[in-house]
Amino acid sequence: MKVTVVGAGNVGATCADVLAYREVANEVVLVDIKEGLAEGKALDIWEKSPINLYDTRTIGSTNDYSKTAGSDVVVITSGLPRKPGMTRDDLIETNAGIVKIVTENVIKHSPDAIIIIVSNPLDVMTYQAHLISGKSRNKVMGMAGILDTARYRSFLAEALNVSPKDIQAVLMGGHGDTMVPLPRYTTVGGIPVTELIDSETLEAIIQRTKTGGGELVKLMGTSAWYAPGSAAAQMVEAIVKDQRRVFPVCVKLEGEYGIDNCYLGVPVILGKNGIEKVIELDLNEKEKADLEISRGHVAEVMEVLDKMS
Repeated sequence: MKVTVVGAGNVGATCADVLAYREVANEVVLVDIKEGLAEGKALDIWEKSPINLYDTRTIGSTNDYSKTAGSDVVVITSGLPRKPGMTRDDLIETNAGIVKIVTENVIKHSPDAIIIIVSNPLDVMTYQAHLISGKSRNKVMGMAGILDTARYRSFLAEALNVSPKDIQAVLMGGHGDTMVPLPRYTTVGGIPVTELIDSETLEAIIQRTKTGGGELVKLMGTSAWYAPGSAAAQMVEAIVKDQRRVFPVCVKLEGEYGIDNCYLGVPVILGKNGIEKVIELDLNEKEKADLEISRGHVAEVMEVLDKMS
């Protein structure tokens, strides 16, 4: 199996490192536009293979997509972070252009590849990749929900002083402040979280989850990379190994939850064909209302991209 990661920055390099360490694929190719960056990081990852005992071969390439040919899965992390003075529209226009070029190169050399988008703004960049690739919705998806639920679960583990391994949760909606964590579907060792924590503390954790990315930017002056890179790698592993894992993933909705033609995070089954099934939960009225707010926000951003076309 062969996996390509486009973008050898912090997130992309972390993703490649996790894929190699976990031996998810025989070969992992890192691609970047900056001369030598992908080659250097790929070499560094390969040089620690005798230490961490893995066989995955990591290869770097400066903008040469021929080395990615025949990839089974491609992770796209390319794009610029928002800089001072940039409007949201500026960021969308810049990153949409980057994702367009990358997607065109990806499908040229790996027409059957499943594409995972990590570039921001996540939901609309998934939309862009879907438009450019012309693939079915099960083959183009966005990584957001796994990262967001991981933050939610890690905060809960800290508050409850329990292992994060025992916490399961569902989170829906767009990747941002309007995301919709679902306490009703959150359990600790099978026990509903609402039986273990007071509502005020739980609400504080939900709000912290919604602004989790911003919290890290304030602390470090840049976006997170360990958790996002690992989250993308977990999606790749589920696909490559046909694990049929249930994860929240950004996908084009086609009538599910009463929503059509909008890219939102919802629980899906991930396997060898990409998104094997979209799971439709029986949401209560508050959950539906929260999801509709999130849908409206994502739809606005999608409209910005449409007007640029």
